[in-house]
Amino acid sequence: MPAFRVPAASKPSKRFRGDDRGAVSIEFAMLALPFAFIMFAIIESCVSFAAEQALVHAADQVARQVRTGELQGVDKASLRKAVCDRIEIVVASGCPGLEVDLRSYPSYADAAAEKVRVAGGKLDTSRFEVRPGPPQSINMLRVFYRWPVMVDFLAQSFAVLDDGRTLHFASVTWKNEPFDKTK
Repeated sequence: MPAFRVPAASKPSKRFRGDDRGAVSIEFAMLALPFAFIMFAIIESCVSFAAEQALVHAADQVARQVRTGELQGVDKASLRKAVCDRIEIVVASGCPGLEVDLRSYPSYADAAAEKVRVAGGKLDTSRFEVRPGPPQSINMLRVFYRWPVMVDFLAQSFAVLDDGRTLHFASVTWKNEPFDKTK
């Protein structure tokens, strides 16, 4: 009885060796996941940068209102609302991660010496207050927003706070104009 032999062309290794019809599908499958990760990282970085620029712009606009005397008698709630109204397009309604600090200083050096404290993965807001100075005084407005990092693998490198968020920050220092305090 003759031995059964498989023809050379029908052996699996030889049949697939020269056939490249599925190569594009396999290459796409191998590259799709890393490509998606890179695209999500780029989008996350761009949205985060745009939000921080909106925060900087809002701080500049509110500081100008305080500097010119347009915004007088401001308290924490009204200052927070003034900033929130300007950034609400890029953050959640009500600005849940927003913190503000507005104070008067005797000199620019004293304002520059003020430090931001992130202790134990939390922003220390214990010394934050809203106390703008009178006309011709030196003031500093600091605005902080706890920005959520949405792409999980980026949270490990972007997040500086314990809850997986990063801290966006804007600061403006100025000398008030000689506005009329009676307004």
